[in-house]
Amino acid sequence: MKGDNKYRQPEGSLISFFSNKVKQYGGINLAQGIPGFSPPSGLLDILSEVSVRKDIHQYAPGTGNRKLSEQICHHYGTTRCSPDTLLIVQGATEAITLLYIYLKKITTGNFSVLAFDPVYETYNNLPAIFGDRFIAQPYTKDNTIDFEQLEYNIENNEVKLLFLNSPGNPFGRTFSQEEIEKITELSDRYRFYIIVDAVYRDFFFEHPPVIPFFDRSDRIFYVNSFSKSLSITGWRIGYLMCSEKHMSKIRSVHDYTGLCVASVLQEAVAEYLEKNNYGRDYTESVRQKLIAGYQQYVPALRSLGFSVPGSDGGYFIWAKLPDIYYDDFRFAIDLYEEMKVAVIPGRHFSPARTDYIRFNIAREKHELDAGLEKIKEFVSKP
Repeated sequence: MKGDNKYRQPEGSLISFFSNKVKQYGGINLAQGIPGFSPPSGLLDILSEVSVRKDIHQYAPGTGNRKLSEQICHHYGTTRCSPDTLLIVQGATEAITLLYIYLKKITTGNFSVLAFDPVYETYNNLPAIFGDRFIAQPYTKDNTIDFEQLEYNIENNEVKLLFLNSPGNPFGRTFSQEEIEKITELSDRYRFYIIVDAVYRDFFFEHPPVIPFFDRSDRIFYVNSFSKSLSITGWRIGYLMCSEKHMSKIRSVHDYTGLCVASVLQEAVAEYLEKNNYGRDYTESVRQKLIAGYQQYVPALRSLGFSVPGSDGGYFIWAKLPDIYYDDFRFAIDLYEEMKVAVIPGRHFSPARTDYIRFNIAREKHELDAGLEKIKEFVSKP
């Protein structure tokens, strides 16, 4: 590309755009939420053993591998999880899409959707695909929730669905017990549904996040996956939980969309969880690496002139560019072309955040070190 053509924003996901640059041309991927950590060695050993079994290569049960379902329910407790309230699907993205299709089917009138800004790309792009209205609810200047504004948006826009992501992506904020109670009370009053995206719930920096479940209300749907907790994003194993009232109908939709998850991979994860205390030691080791990456990057970025709001957990650092930069996309393009470091412009998560950048810190230390040195060199150049 020559001249200003290189700054022409592509159609589609900027996460895919910048991550694909690294995959094609090399560099350091601080863009896509791909862990730079290897999956547990024990899991890979089990996968090798499972893959040669002759009886494992056909369709899995549509509701999920029985042993894997048992492991999940044991982890959450039988009061919250049972074979009648759990469905294993192809990653959290399929779970969210499946729920979106189902909720549109059972809802009358306008189907407006709300999430807290900045928002993960699925939350605003699903409404765009289906022609529904999306409302981005910004936090206040001190990153709290203006509940008067939230109630106004819900009531006046006929909101039918609210996404709750804790810790968040790209901004790793969590919700307090008081905030969760207020949001669920609004759900009861205005009869909207809540999809709780808990993919990063195990990766908190200090305090575990408060997560509402469907035992509080049958208007709550819970989504999670093993993609991040076991560093297996390519395996696409997620799950959703909700009340029996909804589950049988959701499964009937799933039969004609996702059908089932890869049989071999489910079996391997089920056996690994059974033998390794649900993978707690591995997940905790990743959490500690994320804490170290956060503690390394935040003061370094601030010393370079970035403004970084405090996060509570997750894979990412959400940072406002130094004052000398006015365009997040141009910054990301130049950073990659000059330093081969890929990041994500803030506009991908909010049209109002064209001076923000998202950094993925779920990488090994040597890669974070190299990435930070290159960022320092880029920002500090004359």
